Amino acid sequence: MFIMRWTRAWPAVMASLSAGACADQAPAAASAQQHAVVADEHASSRARMVREQIAARQIRDPRVLEAMGRVPRHLFVPASRVPYAYEDRPLAIEGGQTISQPYIVALMSELAEIKKGDRVLEVGTGSGYQAAVLSAMGAEVYSIEIVKELADKAKQRLKDAGHGAVKLRHGDGYVGWPEAAPFDAILITAAPPRVPAPLKEQLVVGGRLVLPLGEGSQDLIVIRRTSTGFERTSVLPVRFVPMTGRIQAEP
Repeated sequence: MFIMRWTRAWPAVMASLSAGACADQAPAAASAQQHAVVADEHASSRARMVREQIAARQIRDPRVLEAMGRVPRHLFVPASRVPYAYEDRPLAIEGGQTISQPYIVALMSELAEIKKGDRVLEVGTGSGYQAAVLSAMGAEVYSIEIVKELADKAKQRLKDAGHGAVKLRHGDGYVGWPEAAPFDAILITAAPPRVPAPLKEQLVVGGRLVLPLGEGSQDLIVIRRTSTGFERTSVLPVRFVPMTGRIQAEP
């Protein structure tokens, strides 16, 4: 059972979400009333998602709460899944993949300790939703997707959602993005059987690597680079699709 604990940041976040709801209500002149109703439905659903599914489960970072309330998750799922976009559960997307449940997206974003201006790498773009949340938090986002179909769709979805500044690459995330390194944070949104060594080396000192780790039984972990090595913390059990590509070919 999770108990709501209100923070000082929460009134400001809700005010921001309310402002976002007003911004959503900028419909085309041809069908202004219809579009306003639809936009308002999504804004209300986002606010409820943040209040009941994220803040109620002890997510504290106001930057995370605000971003989750602003990013239109319904734009990152197939049309048939839009009615379920703001439920706290993963949803099927193209390529046999999934979009993570909102709480897990929020948790990983908070664990990454994102600050405005941070350079962040995401391995496993998927639908593009996590990248959009990181971008809304003020990060400079680099994202890699191994499935070409997903990479192409994510690029368009990010553009449609107003996050076209996310740098997106089709490729194997195992090797990271060396020419853009080092990164303040790296998030892996698929589960490798072991931590990809190149990604650890692309962190700044003090940088955080957040990932689900394991085969079958998985744990969400945080690896922090220190001046003398790496520190590892286990957070909670999770279930992600497996990371594919080079990581699977290694012994």
